[in-house]
Amino acid sequence: MALTETADMEIRGRRCGEPSPARGLRRGRWHGRLLGRKRDRGQSAIEFLGVTPLIILLAVALWQCALIGYTFSLAGNAADKAAHQGAITEGLRVQECRHAAKEHLPRAWRKSMKQTTCRTSGGMYKAKVKLQVPVLVPGVLNWPFPVEGNAAFPLEG
Repeated sequence: MALTETADMEIRGRRCGEPSPARGLRRGRWHGRLLGRKRDRGQSAIEFLGVTPLIILLAVALWQCALIGYTFSLAGNAADKAAHQGAITEGLRVQECRHAAKEHLPRAWRKSMKQTTCRTSGGMYKAKVKLQVPVLVPGVLNWPFPVEGNAAFPLEG
């Protein structure tokens, strides 16, 4: 412990871990320990361990939301490609429409495709694609509700 005297003859200095003394107040040797300053060691580690499951749960929920959005995007794109292919094809429009819908999907979503409906209606060729939303990992497990994508394209020729 290093003690120094100041001009007003106060002794300033403290031991390692003791709080700095306030001017004019004499604090005893056990003052910091009575306030619990020694008892809160490791507190941040315990708080981090308590919050870690919440952080993981939030990350899983955000990932699932991203998969739902991606499935909506894939369904819309597949319906658009299917309607376009059905509108420009001469002859077997329905088969070409369904093939184009499957062709532009990743393998995991292609396997879980529920239904593709292709039809002509009032000078337009319409396609509807239904896909299953995967749970966390595409291709393993799917939610029971399908996501639907619709598109229409004017008939050519």
